[in-house]
Amino acid sequence: MFIVLILVLLGIPVAEIFFIIRVARDLGILETIGLLVAVSVVGAWLVRRSGLGVLRQIQERLARGEIPGRELVDGLLILVGGLLMLTPGFLTDAVGLLLLIPPTRLALRALLIRRYSKRIRIAGWTAGPGGFGFGGFGRGGAGGSGFGSETGPDRGDIRDVREPRALRRGRKRREKPGSG
Repeated sequence: MFIVLILVLLGIPVAEIFFIIRVARDLGILETIGLLVAVSVVGAWLVRRSGLGVLRQIQERLARGEIPGRELVDGLLILVGGLLMLTPGFLTDAVGLLLLIPPTRLALRALLIRRYSKRIRIAGWTAGPGGFGFGGFGRGGAGGSGFGSETGPDRGDIRDVREPRALRRGRKRREKPGSG
């Protein structure tokens, strides 16, 4: 994994420089710089527009007492897209723009939710069969808001459900009041 990370960190800048030189050779230096600036301005506008929309959706879901799972994933994708837009170059700008366009973001969000929803548990809560959507979060993933109960989003931490049982049992023993 470390070698792959090093190759990516070295390969992306080399590929970006290669493409910038190719575009500058075909269009001209000033036109290439203008194109990079124009793409960055459009990207900044998209980040602001998309980010504010997702923030409003998060606030609405929280006001209804729901966990904004999909909206948080959208916010993460917008953040990554914005960071890629800050990186000068055509390849990172293209990937960043794809993350900022709603149809591609929706497809990637569905993929991420499907892949990681079974790994997240919030203090006795698990993501439902529909991921963060239908059934949402709740006991066993089907209904039950759990607000005000002993287990719920306001009563615990987020932990990996793949955590070994012995470790979870040991942590529960240490967390009991009066023990220590």
